[in-house]
Amino acid sequence: MLPSQLSLLASPPLKRARLVMGLSGWMDGGDVSTATVDRLAHALGAHELAKIDPRDFYLYSFPGSMEVAAMFRPHVKIEEGRVLEYDPPSNVFHYSLENELILFNGREPNLRWEDFAECLFAVAERFEVQTIYFVGSVAGLVPHTREPRLYCSFSDDSLKPMMERLGVRWSNYEGPGSVVTYLTVEAARRKRVLASLVAEIPAYIQGPNPRCIESMVRTMAALLGLPVAMEHLRQLSDTFERKLNEALRKRTELSELITKLEEDYDNEVFDTQMGDLKTWLVQRGIRLD
Repeated sequence: MLPSQLSLLASPPLKRARLVMGLSGWMDGGDVSTATVDRLAHALGAHELAKIDPRDFYLYSFPGSMEVAAMFRPHVKIEEGRVLEYDPPSNVFHYSLENELILFNGREPNLRWEDFAECLFAVAERFEVQTIYFVGSVAGLVPHTREPRLYCSFSDDSLKPMMERLGVRWSNYEGPGSVVTYLTVEAARRKRVLASLVAEIPAYIQGPNPRCIESMVRTMAALLGLPVAMEHLRQLSDTFERKLNEALRKRTELSELITKLEEDYDNEVFDTQMGDLKTWLVQRGIRLD
C-alpha cells in the first residue's frame, strides 16, 4: 500500500530505473540541486509520475527575524492589490521511459523525515529503483573561474570506482545533518544504493549559478549515460562568468582575494586560511556554513 501522502499520476513500465533527486533548502546553493533536476527533466522530455502532498512536512512560520521566517513561508505574488500566485511547497516526480530514469524535485521537509522517506522509497520500490542519486551544493572558498569540486557520500562502497573515474572526492564532515543523510542511512537499511553528490560552489556569489549548474548536469549526464545537449547551458555559463568578471573589475579588493583563491585552488591547498575573504563575506551577511 502506498503512503497516504503519495499520489501516483502514471504507471509507466519502468524496470530497474535510476532516481535523481534535488531538494531546495540547505544544500541548494546557487540553485544547483533543483535546477539540475529541472534541466534534466526538460532535456529528456520527462512526464509527471507522482506527487507528495506537502501538508504534513512543512512549517509555514518560525520564531525569529523576518529574514528567518521568510525561509519557511510560501512564495506569493501580488500586483495592484490582487493575489496572482500562492505557491506552497511542491514535491514532484517525473520520468523518462527511454532512459529508465525518475527525477524528483522537492523541498527539504521540516517535519516527519521518516514519513517523507517512506514516500520516496515507495516510488523506488514500485519502479524497482536500485540506485538513487542526490545532487546538491554547499558554499565554500571556491573561485568562480574554476570547475566546482564534487564531493560524495554514499550508502554502498560499490559506487566508489565509478565516482573515482569522474574525479569525485569523498566527503569528510561532522556536524548538523540533513534529510539526505537520513535517506542515505535508510537506503542502506533497505538494501538500496544512495549517493549524495555535492558541489562546492563560490560563497561570494548569491542567486542561481549557471556555471555550477552546468557542471552538475554534465556530471550526471556522463554518470547515467543521458543524451543531454549542453550548448545552451554552456552559453549561459559563459555569459554569467563574463558579467561577473566585469563586476569584479570594479571591486579591486575582492578581485585580489579571488586571485589568491585561484592560486590555492590550482595548487590544491584545501585549508586556504582565507581570513580576509571570510571576513568580507561575513560583513555582507554571507555565511560559509
